[in-house]
Order: sequence, then structure tokens, then C-alpha cells
Amino acid sequence: MAQTAPDKAAILETYADIAHAAYEDSLITANALEDAVSALIADPTDETLAAAREAWLAARVPYQQTEAYRFGNAVVDDWEGKVNAWPLDEGLIDYVDASYGTASDSNPLYVANVIASPTIEYGGGTVDATEITKELLAEGLHEIDAVESNVATGYHAIEFLLWGQDLNGTGPGSGDRPASDYDTENCTNGNCDRRAEYLLTATELMIDDLEWMTEQWAQGGEARTALLEGEPNAGLTAMLTGLGSLSYGELAGERMKLGLLLNDPEEEHDCFSDNTHNSHYYDILGMANVYRGSYTRVDGTEVSGPSLSDLVATVDPDLNEEMESKLDATLAAADTLVERAETVEAYDQMIGPDNPEGNAVVQDVIDALTDQTLAIERIVAVLEIQPIAFEGSDSLDDPAAVFQ
Repeated sequence: MAQTAPDKAAILETYADIAHAAYEDSLITANALEDAVSALIADPTDETLAAAREAWLAARVPYQQTEAYRFGNAVVDDWEGKVNAWPLDEGLIDYVDASYGTASDSNPLYVANVIASPTIEYGGGTVDATEITKELLAEGLHEIDAVESNVATGYHAIEFLLWGQDLNGTGPGSGDRPASDYDTENCTNGNCDRRAEYLLTATELMIDDLEWMTEQWAQGGEARTALLEGEPNAGLTAMLTGLGSLSYGELAGERMKLGLLLNDPEEEHDCFSDNTHNSHYYDILGMANVYRGSYTRVDGTEVSGPSLSDLVATVDPDLNEEMESKLDATLAAADTLVERAETVEAYDQMIGPDNPEGNAVVQDVIDALTDQTLAIERIVAVLEIQPIAFEGSDSLDDPAAVFQ
């Protein structure tokens, strides 16, 4: 007996429900991060710093699962740079090691060090940074001078302020900022009061941004309403655009293959904390969530409903089985990556030169992502929705161009 196709509107409802739950979980864990940051500032010890770092790591888990909503949803694309922009020129924010250098041809604010500088002067003008406010970070500093690596806000600015620079290259170890960088009575590296002010302000600003996005996907929210009141096939296009573009150009390409080609430890997503393996894993899990119409919240409850998988199963059961198998294969490759990162070596070591075993583990994930993208392309065709041009990457499409 043929399976009855699920209503497309119901699939989009599930998609919106998962978005709301994942962004709300991101907000919940960001609030927990703020509590931990406040505790660190009130009593800067190794223990409170470790707790703040753990809270940051926990906050990454739900947020990375939302990245499958990028590329297909303009509301997410126009916003996500506020909270997850990378890589960043950390010298804009705070002190850096001498090995970082003192100038950049492409960034006049490469070592501006806002935390040490109440006034920032550059070719385009002057910034008053006497008080470190949300407005200063979001409007005065973030991507200042139209330089994308001038990242002043979001997870990675906070990550840098908690861990400091990772100066280990492709050797073992992450950033190792001391808790005394926040101890105003026994301050290391100067400006401990302003550093604390920056860290707390950046965390509060990220909460504001996550609150806004959570509202977009709530009942009556603009993103949800636009999706559900729009043409159903347009909604399916948004879903598949997010899956294919994150899978191929963004994750397999820009976040993984590029760093592997260059053997560059700076080309890792969570570079200060050495959390990149988890960042990649939860991106991949987020794609599976969207296709399967199921998301497990941070409190263990499940949000689920009619899914793309259900729809494809009624149109081409073999293709759905293939897609499910490929998702499983990608998750398995990502599991191997995580296991190696937790037991053998960090991600930045895996992509280093003269490390064929580590390189191969990373390449296996890239290959699995590329392979599942082929199935996503076939799904677009069998559902007879408009053709989609997924995001590409020179690292995959024209590797020679990477070295030019």
C-alpha cells in the first residue's frame, strides 16, 4: 500500500517548530553563560573561569544545530554575523602576543586593542570607546571600516575573552588566558576592569540577539509567518538550500577543506577553545534534524513532526533510504572526528602537515558531506521544485585557486 504524502504545510510547521526550539535553547544556554561570566567577574579564580568556559561550550551545542537554517532564510543570513562571525582579528579586542604582528595591509584596526584604548583612531575617523556599551560593540566596532574580520560581537569574541589566543600552532593545547586577567586587585595584562566590562557586555548583547531570533520563529513571529503563509514549495526550497549549502560549500568547503589544504590551524571554527570538532558535529546533527523533522532539546524533550524524509519516502522511497544512509554515514564520520579530538589530538592538529592519519579523519567527513550533497541535489529534482544553486567553495571546486 502506497504511503500517503504528508502535507507540505505540516512539514514547514515542523521546520519552524525546530527552529524556535533550537534558538530558544541557544537563548537558555546563553543566559546560563551570562550567569557564569558574572560569577567569574565577581570572583576571578581558576574554578570560575573553568565554569564560564564550560558554559560557553554548552551554549555552542544548540546554536550550531541552527546553522541548517542559514542560506535558505534571509532573516537568518542577515542576522547570523552578529553572533557567529569568524575568523576574527582578535587584536581589535584585546592584547595579543608579539607573534601576531603589529599591522595588516587589509585591516588598519588589526591591533586597535579596544580594551586598552578608550579612543580608537583610524583612517575613517575616531571611535569613542570610553564606555564599553552594546551600541559601541554592535554599531561602532563590529565589522568597522567594512573589514569582515573586525568581529567585535558574538560567540567567538566571547570565546577569545575566555580562552585567549591559541599560540600552539598545530601542537597540543588551546588558549590559556589566566583568570587574573579579570582580577582588578591582582590584574594581569592590564585593564582588567574594561576586559570584564567587554566580556559581560558582549554576552548580554548576544542574549539580545538570540531573543530577537527566537521571537522570529515563535507563534506569530515574522519568520514563521512568512514561511507558513508563503508558497509551500518555496518553503521546501528554503529547507533544501540550507541543507545543501551548509553541507557542501560552507562546512565541507570553507570550514574544513580549506584548512586541510592550507594545513592552517587558524582555519578552525572554534579556534581559541579547540572546540571545532564539536562545532562541526552539531552542524551535521542540525542537518539531520531538519531532514528527519526531529530535534532533541537541551532538557531532553523532543520536538518532532512531519518531515522532508516522510515526503521523499512517498515520492522515491529508494532515494529517501539513500539520503538517510548518507546522513548516518556523515554522522558516523563526525563521531570518529570527535572521538579522535577527545582521545588523540585536537582538530587543529588533525589538519596540520605531515599528519596523514589526522588528515584522513577530516577528509572522511568532507567526503561524506560531499556525498550527501549529491543526494540532496537529487531530492530537489524529484520534488520538482525550482533548481537550487548551493553555496560552493574554491577549496572543493577549484583547489588551485586557493594557493593563488
